Amino acid sequence: MSEQIVGTIIRISGPVVDADGMTGAQLYEVAHVGNDKLIGEVIKLDGDVATIQVYELTDGLYPGEPVAATGASLSVSLGPGLITEIYDGIQRPLPVIKEISGAFITRGIEIPALNLEKEWEFTPVKKLGDMVEGGTILGSVPETKHIEHKIMVPPRLTGKITKIVNKGKYLVTDLCAVVEKENGESEDIFFMQKWPVRQGRPYKSRLPSITPLITGQRIFDAFFPVAKGGTAAIPGPFGSGKTVSQHQLAKWSDAQIVVYVGCGERGNEMTNVLEEFPHLKDPSTGEPLLNRTVMIANTSNMPVAAREASIYTGITIAEYYRDMGYDVALLADSTSRWAEALREISGRLEEMPGEEGYPAYLASKIAEFYERAGGVECYGEDERFGSITVTGAVSPPGGDFSEPVTQNTLRIVKAFWALNRGLAAQRHFPAISYLDSYTLYWDNLIDWYRKNFSENYPELRQEAMALLQKDKELQEIVQLVGPDALPDSERLTIEVARMLKEDFLQQNAFHDVDSYCPPKKQNDMLKIILSFSDKMKELLEQGIEVSRILELPIYEEVARMKYVPAEKGFESLEQKIKELTPEIFTQ
Repeated sequence: MSEQIVGTIIRISGPVVDADGMTGAQLYEVAHVGNDKLIGEVIKLDGDVATIQVYELTDGLYPGEPVAATGASLSVSLGPGLITEIYDGIQRPLPVIKEISGAFITRGIEIPALNLEKEWEFTPVKKLGDMVEGGTILGSVPETKHIEHKIMVPPRLTGKITKIVNKGKYLVTDLCAVVEKENGESEDIFFMQKWPVRQGRPYKSRLPSITPLITGQRIFDAFFPVAKGGTAAIPGPFGSGKTVSQHQLAKWSDAQIVVYVGCGERGNEMTNVLEEFPHLKDPSTGEPLLNRTVMIANTSNMPVAAREASIYTGITIAEYYRDMGYDVALLADSTSRWAEALREISGRLEEMPGEEGYPAYLASKIAEFYERAGGVECYGEDERFGSITVTGAVSPPGGDFSEPVTQNTLRIVKAFWALNRGLAAQRHFPAISYLDSYTLYWDNLIDWYRKNFSENYPELRQEAMALLQKDKELQEIVQLVGPDALPDSERLTIEVARMLKEDFLQQNAFHDVDSYCPPKKQNDMLKIILSFSDKMKELLEQGIEVSRILELPIYEEVARMKYVPAEKGFESLEQKIKELTPEIFTQ
């Protein structure tokens, strides 16, 4: 689009630039700032003065340089080639930039988000004369070996196909079809679409949250599940395992597409992701995990304002794949860095600050982001369903969960996975607090768990959580008077809780077998620990001393369950527990 409105810089305050002579500019319009044409977005209009949030470093800018409005909203390019790509916060492909400008991004550089020279094999499913509506699938492109990229009619476009290309190879800039609307006007549909990032893509209806996102992590799946299309937060202090937890979710969750947004995290953490993902195998396909992943690497040394753009870029790409009928997992690491960007921009705008200097509209901004998650019935003639599950890491300073970002996130998300510094110090990983965490999806998911875990699984879960709560109360007594002062029954409770914590909830992310635990194995492990607990209580009631019960060799087998491949099962261990009788102590 041609640049029409040209103004002049009159004020520069970090990433915020004021320009006059901008009469006719629109809110959230993209502008090119200065002689280097830095990319920015209009965030405020006051007469002919536009306030622009610049997504690149403004060092060296000076008043008097030109500002050109482009007439277009900040948008992302959507089409074949998104999967496996690594973008910055405003969807510039970082590997291509590296080839052109080296390790550092040249200011003002503009590169197409998608490869404009690569040809894609297109197979149409519609023909000339077909009536179509927004979301209708015109055909598909094999984007990777296991991801079929659906070429869709843009939302809210209805009409008759007057032209559609044949099966063959095409560029993303090529024409795919022409649709004639009811008023007689025709609209061209290309293989690549643009969509404004601040506007959610439409859908027919929202779906109830009745299926969990299976992650293979016992603390999440067994105790605090998140529904497909749900929202979750992982707050925790530095070093408690937020990033590793999100990596595990990206590797093992049963979403078909992963969108990983490194939103202002340290460069070394994002580097770990970029180095690790190409070597990881997707457990469901055996292909590299990168073949179903889109990455947005917006690290802490990139301009602060770009953190906000990266969140919206990520969720818009996620919505695009959701509309194809895929389950998408969006992982944002970390939303605290995004909130810090909002705080800085708000300060530069001289707005009245809210709590701890954050803008007064922080809660609504966080809510706008998370509400774009959800399971939906997609637009289109064919019946298809998709979902976006959003998991946001939160980095409260000093692990203080009372700070504004954590509290406002808690009001919105329905699964709260609280990382605990004490557990991390004890090398209990994942360091998710089993006492502070919760899920509000459980009531909706009970039926699924009865069918897919076991009929009595909800009762097992409730019993296990009650034991952990009882253990916390007893530990306070133990710290005062020591364990020997407790009656034998309570000493057994502490021992069973220890087994739950160490043998069930602890999970080794780097172990070939224990890194992922399928639902059946999770159910069997919990059932065995609790049946062993019942058997120990029976032995105690039959006069066996607790010290002798705690010397049973079967303890070691229970502890090793997590390292036993799921296909081997635990029938022999269950049998051994059943055969525990007082007679074995007299032999």
